[in-house]
Amino acid sequence: MDTGLRNKTALVCASSQGLGKGCALALAREGVSLVLNARTAATLDATADEIRRATGVKVTAVACDITTPEGRAQVLAACPAPDILVNNAGGPPIGDFRDWDERTWQKAVNDNMITPIMLIRAVVDGMVARRFGRIVNITSRSVKAPLPDLGLSNGARAGLTGFVAGLARQVAKHNVTINNLLPGPFETARTVDGLAKRAAKAGIDVATFAAARRAEVPAGRFGTPDEFGKACVFLCSADAGFIVGQNLLIDGGAVNVTL
Repeated sequence: MDTGLRNKTALVCASSQGLGKGCALALAREGVSLVLNARTAATLDATADEIRRATGVKVTAVACDITTPEGRAQVLAACPAPDILVNNAGGPPIGDFRDWDERTWQKAVNDNMITPIMLIRAVVDGMVARRFGRIVNITSRSVKAPLPDLGLSNGARAGLTGFVAGLARQVAKHNVTINNLLPGPFETARTVDGLAKRAAKAGIDVATFAAARRAEVPAGRFGTPDEFGKACVFLCSADAGFIVGQNLLIDGGAVNVTL
């Protein structure tokens, strides 16, 4: 399949590892030049070098905190007019809502709702003017099926989803699409960390706990960043212009819903 993305430019946030890296690598394989972002310079530079060697595309690495105005300014200075924007940021911590004060809530909303909206605001008019744009927000399956210990994520990401639903339909006529990818359980550092915390709380060793969680997924396993990245490429492809404001679950069937 020719995705029509060769020689496009993508800004991929939080892309030094995990799902962000999976999206970046998949886009690079389609001939897309990249601007990558993460907070840890050493990890980000290693990922940038890996993608350059594997694909030969131009990769620019900008080490900063994308959830701050200063960080966003740095990234946008390096990539003021992307054809593709992949919004991603570290998810908020798990826990009980009784333990979260106002500052914790403000950080969750800033990181997982305000930050992607500000980046969309910065680039969407340029996409409209050029008659091509693809924006993909990495959110969570919790948008479809709230998870009890992910209240911060349930709330902040649902807010972003509501905003996107309206804006996506305003810009679609300009060949600019905005959609969301909703990951379930994937083999990432965040998943491993979450499993360890939940296993400790339950008093079960991590390996046993993780095996039980995998068995709960109808696909019988956790997903891989590579297959997640390929789903992102599909939503970014030139032929995906009729997919507007959608929330694509990619979770191995873990969320048991009809629609």
